[in-house]
Amino acid sequence: MINVVLFQPEIPPNTGNIIRTCMASNAKLHLIKPLGFKLDDTSFKRAGLDYLRSFHFEVYENFEDFKNRCHIDKKFTYVISRFADYTYSEANLSNKDQNYWFIFGSETHGLPKEIHDEFINHRLRIPMDENARCLNLSNSVAIIVYEALRQQNFPTLSKINKLDS
Repeated sequence: MINVVLFQPEIPPNTGNIIRTCMASNAKLHLIKPLGFKLDDTSFKRAGLDYLRSFHFEVYENFEDFKNRCHIDKKFTYVISRFADYTYSEANLSNKDQNYWFIFGSETHGLPKEIHDEFINHRLRIPMDENARCLNLSNSVAIIVYEALRQQNFPTLSKINKLDS
C-alpha cells in the first residue's frame, strides 16, 4: 500500500486535491496536525468534491503520534525534499506487497530538521530547475504516488476506459 503523509498541511485546496489523488490511486492519506484549516472548511470540501463522503483518512496530533500509531518501517519510508541527494526515480518502489510511506512537508515550511535527520538516507527529490524553490504540494504527491504505481505496474488500478465499454 502507498501511504501519503502530509506534515502540517496549510492550504485546504491542496489537501482536497491530494484526497482526490489518493482516492484515484487507492493510496491512504495521513494528516499530521496542526492543520492550517478546519476539516469542514468550504475550500477544502470543494477541492475534495464528493470523495470526502467515501474517502477515509487518518489525522494525528503530531509526528510522534503518527509514528506510534502507524509503526512505520523506516526502510520503506521516504521524505520528499528539495534537499535530497537522490531523485524519486532512483528509488526501488516496485514491491506491490510492501507498505511505502511518503512524507511531505507543509507548503511554506517544509519538514523540520529532526524529520530530515531521522530519514537522512531516505530522502527523495523531484528534479526541477535550480531556480525553482518547489512544486505545488498536490502535484508533488501525484508525481511520487504514480511513480510508485508505475514501478508496480498499477496493481490495483483499472487500465481500461470503462466509459467506452
